[in-house]
Amino acid sequence: MTETTPSDSPMDWIADHTRRYLDSDGTDGHLWHGIDGSFTQGAPTLLLTTRGRRSGKLRRTPLIYGRDGNDYIIVASKAGFPEHPLWYLNLLTHPEVELQVGAERFPAKARVAEPAEKARLWPTMTALWPDYDAYQSSTDRDIPIVLLERI
Repeated sequence: MTETTPSDSPMDWIADHTRRYLDSDGTDGHLWHGIDGSFTQGAPTLLLTTRGRRSGKLRRTPLIYGRDGNDYIIVASKAGFPEHPLWYLNLLTHPEVELQVGAERFPAKARVAEPAEKARLWPTMTALWPDYDAYQSSTDRDIPIVLLERI
């Protein structure tokens, strides 16, 4: 990725989370406790930078992640809305992404989990964020799981 300044979310609470994560190298923000702080155990988050599928501009998004061996796992839930999140659509076109996990930044390649992989990985992700089950129940769209492999 040649650009160095990605755009962050226009939503204040997401942009604030991203800024705190960046400013502290993940010390503040790696464990996310929900919008209202009610998720006491905290869910691990990373920063995903994708390239816009139409604009070509870099976009950065904080997302809850799990692990599957050396791969990072993220869920394209968009809280159960009927359409996919923009970051997901971007990585379908440009699967080369950048991750920040804590202080570490590195390139990765994204791919959508096959149905059998999704079935195996879904419980891992709902253990981290139980609301994923409710999100899937609230939409007709199949919520994808994405694997991110360090390159």
